[in-house]
Amino acid sequence: MKATFLGHSCVLVETKQHTIIIDPFLTGNPAASRSADSIRADVVLLTHGHNDHVGDAEQIAKANDALVVAPNELAVWLGWQGCRTHPMHIGGAHAFDFGRVKFTPALHGSGYELADEKRIVYMGMPGGLLLSADGYTIYHAGDTALFGDMKLIGDREQIDLAFLPIGDNFTMGPEDALLAAQWIGAKQVVPVHYNTFPLIEQDGDAFVQALAAHRMDGKALAPGDWLEL
Repeated sequence: MKATFLGHSCVLVETKQHTIIIDPFLTGNPAASRSADSIRADVVLLTHGHNDHVGDAEQIAKANDALVVAPNELAVWLGWQGCRTHPMHIGGAHAFDFGRVKFTPALHGSGYELADEKRIVYMGMPGGLLLSADGYTIYHAGDTALFGDMKLIGDREQIDLAFLPIGDNFTMGPEDALLAAQWIGAKQVVPVHYNTFPLIEQDGDAFVQALAAHRMDGKALAPGDWLEL
């Protein structure tokens, strides 16, 4: 399994038979390493309905006839836009042909901004997700604050790779993400959702050094970098 960081919170996962993109915010993302029209994917996974996570989901899904898996309200809305969707919700899991997906809690918001209309479309509850395929499990926390049930996720799951937001302001910052990493117990941790914009500037390498000080493995990926499991 190969996981490529494409910038912000977007991750491209390649399994033996499928390609899965998570939170594909590429257009309008100053840190993106790929354009939306360059993406070939079978599946689009979405954690919540904010613009910087939904991003190019509709374009990618339609161009590739990809299945969109998302929290219920977001999936319904994208279905109305003409996408092929599978709605889920927090605590629910489903086995697909590409792997197993389970949605976890996240403490955040979820609304899609239609700026021209000065309107926000409610997209249900935000989540994180566990993707299991090829014998590995990836945890993408989505946008979230630190919360105690991360301990439960770590106790119940054997996580090979975790993507945790560290940007602060809108999500947990590095200090809380460090504690989250301890609770989750992933074999490897990658910081995301930082340095895209000035408001969420952080030092990813310093975060990885803090992980190492607590005997945890991590890597700060530049957009376009990847890890192989």
